[in-house]
Formats: sequence, structure tokens, C-alpha cells
Amino acid sequence: QVQLVESGGGLVQPGGSLRLSCAASGSIFSIVTMGWYRQAPGKQRELVALIGGGVTNYAGSVKGRFTISRDNANAKNTVYLQMNSLKPEDTAVYSCNAWIKTAYSGSSSQNYWGQGTQVTVSS
Repeated sequence: QVQLVESGGGLVQPGGSLRLSCAASGSIFSIVTMGWYRQAPGKQRELVALIGGGVTNYAGSVKGRFTISRDNANAKNTVYLQMNSLKPEDTAVYSCNAWIKTAYSGSSSQNYWGQGTQVTVSS
């Protein structure tokens, strides 16, 4: 019913920048929140950034370096994560997450995940 498709990962040197994109498509009635999580090898998945209801939240480790934004124009339903001043410790699989009300979910929202995209910060 709903798909989240990510793009923009890759290899970057320390201090560099990357922009991740996540496009939601399908039977979307409204999007409650969209966010990015990451999981590094041997570590638990953690919230990186979240946007919804006009509010943004960031993990302390990325505050001031990462910016989350949404593009709702023309039903694009896309969330971006601009990552600047990247550090080796930012290396992880980044996954898009969204709480979405669909044409079939009534007043309830359902949780969806993207497939994940690898971000590697290394010289």
C-alpha cells in the first residue's frame, strides 16, 4: 500500500556532505511524521532526526550538522536529510521511517520503513 524509497547514500570523506532522500508513495491520506534512523555494525538502531507537525527533533550527536526537511508540494511526500561535517562515527545504514494514515487505515496511522541506504565516512 505504501512504499518508502531512499536514495543518496555512499562513501564520503570526513568533513564532507551527503543528502539522503526518502520518497513515500502509495495510498497515502496523510503523513504524520517522517524520520531517519541509523544502525552501525554491532550497535542498536538509533533515531537520527524526525519531522512532523512543524517540529523537528535531532539526536544530540548530529545536532548542528544534520538538517531534516520535507517537501510536500505536488504530493511528493519526500523527506530529506542533509548531512554536513560528516564524521567516521556517522557510518551506518540509514533507514527512512514514517507514520502514515492511508486510505485503508481509517483514523489510525501505520508505521513504514524504507530498505535502508549505506553511508560510509572514511578517508
